Amino acid sequence: MQKNSLPVYLNLLVIYLVWGSTFLGVRYALEVLPPILASSLRFLVGGVILLLIAVLWRLAKGMHPVLPNGRQTLGAVQVGVMLVGVGNTALSYAIKFMPTGIVALLVATLPIWTVVLDFLLFSKLQPHKLTVTGLLLGIFGMAVLLNPFSGLNTSDLVWFPAVLVLVGSVSWAYGSLRAPHLTMPPPLQSTAIQMLAGGIFALIISTFTEPDAWEAISRMNLRTYLAMGYLIFIGSFLGYSSYNWLMRNAPPALVSTYAYVNPVVAIILGWLFLNESLSGRTLTASAIILTGVVLITLGRRMSK
Repeated sequence: MQKNSLPVYLNLLVIYLVWGSTFLGVRYALEVLPPILASSLRFLVGGVILLLIAVLWRLAKGMHPVLPNGRQTLGAVQVGVMLVGVGNTALSYAIKFMPTGIVALLVATLPIWTVVLDFLLFSKLQPHKLTVTGLLLGIFGMAVLLNPFSGLNTSDLVWFPAVLVLVGSVSWAYGSLRAPHLTMPPPLQSTAIQMLAGGIFALIISTFTEPDAWEAISRMNLRTYLAMGYLIFIGSFLGYSSYNWLMRNAPPALVSTYAYVNPVVAIILGWLFLNESLSGRTLTASAIILTGVVLITLGRRMSK
């Protein structure tokens, strides 16, 4: 753990704001593209470009490009499949069958899975009471914010996608915790390989579950291209790179709080740029969620 917490909080701010803003980009992209194919293209294209940047970066410094060895490549592939492949693909698949409020609430269990798996399999350190209280407050705040069960029909409760989201959350949590214990390539190469591995995994799933997906590419318009460009260059390059750095340098419980904060950021941005309403319930829920994040942060300090 770094003694200077400023880089930790700056990178947290990046994934709070960047990944919160990608909700809007995803919404525009899915107007034309199927969700799993959109996710696959986002990470495949982003991975290729980032790998080229990593090569050019070394050439610009007068160094020869160095390929990662087999062990390093395998480590990055494992993390990419667990995070982007299983985690993100499960989320994309569920969006086709369930209300987004339910999906987001299920994803909000991620910090709890992270703390539980960290205690059972990795650090063996019992979380501080403030951390546990903050986690529960975050879940409660998400339920208030999203109000997912309002007017819900029983037909909206599709159990298979719901289970997939939980499996995806567990996979994302385990991959995040496992990454610091694996032999990995240099950061840029590692991020690129993770994105490529996850993108290929998602492409395979899309091939079997979205038979007419490639036809949608021909219908992409300017807004679709702009949305995909934002998701690739901002959401993936900046956001995923910051998340990779945090996985190596910050407590898992603190890093996973993005699952609580991102929907709050998305709603605020919708209010600022799309003239969406900002109700009293939204403000109350946001205050509850941010209080939970503060308690998790304090719990981290008390644990020290």
